Amino acid sequence: MFALVPAADIAALIVPFLFKLVGAVALWIAGGWLIGLALRLLRRVLNQGALEPTLISYLLNILGALLRVVLIVAILGFFGIETASFAALLAGAGVAIGAAWSGMLGNFAAGVFLQIFRPINAGDYIDAGGVEGTVDEVGMFVTAITSPDNVQNFVGNAKLFGDTIKNYSANSHRRVELVAQLDNSADVAKAIGLLKEGIKQVPNQVEGMDADVEVLEFSERGPRLAVRPYTHTANYWQVYFDTNRMIVEVLGKAGFPVPRIPVAMQGSSVN
Repeated sequence: MFALVPAADIAALIVPFLFKLVGAVALWIAGGWLIGLALRLLRRVLNQGALEPTLISYLLNILGALLRVVLIVAILGFFGIETASFAALLAGAGVAIGAAWSGMLGNFAAGVFLQIFRPINAGDYIDAGGVEGTVDEVGMFVTAITSPDNVQNFVGNAKLFGDTIKNYSANSHRRVELVAQLDNSADVAKAIGLLKEGIKQVPNQVEGMDADVEVLEFSERGPRLAVRPYTHTANYWQVYFDTNRMIVEVLGKAGFPVPRIPVAMQGSSVN
């Protein structure tokens, strides 16, 4: 025969549990509402800054998840459940996840710094991480870059941020560096004068900045002239090709000799 438990004892056990359950539900609802309110206020503050919306969403999602974990631990403590082992389990899981995702977390951290310091932006023409091209998007883990041959490359943010970044769009203009090879018999002064006049016809150069046309160096074939106009990055390749064409046309019409490659003739003797 089973001994019957008095109703008073059952009530003494159930009633406190029900009160704790109701308190836990109320704590979960109130805590969730406060977390949501705090995240909305924080989002409003961050939106007024220079951070990207994608970065803001990621940061708020991570913060919201951490706050809800803290809320769960607090509710378990409200029930009298020992939370030390639970916290240790969470810490161990965090270490395991961090070790497994070390590369991804490194890319994420680099993505955060790219968003904060903003060395590059969408639309910039850069050379970084072994890729040169136009930035399409700076993501949280990878950055999309379209190279001049219209191929989209995805570079890990850790590699991008840890490498030297050349941002050709950071300044208002850049220099186009070209070389005009002359023959040893050419009139250098005349060639410089003709090229200085001819380069004025190349469009989309920076106003107020005259192109440089000077002797760069000497080679076996003859003097080499540096021809360097200035232009905006968006017009770089147009100015590059137009200037090359101008060099060929101007020197060709003026009758400048084609540079010759010296050939060393070795004499032979008969014993």
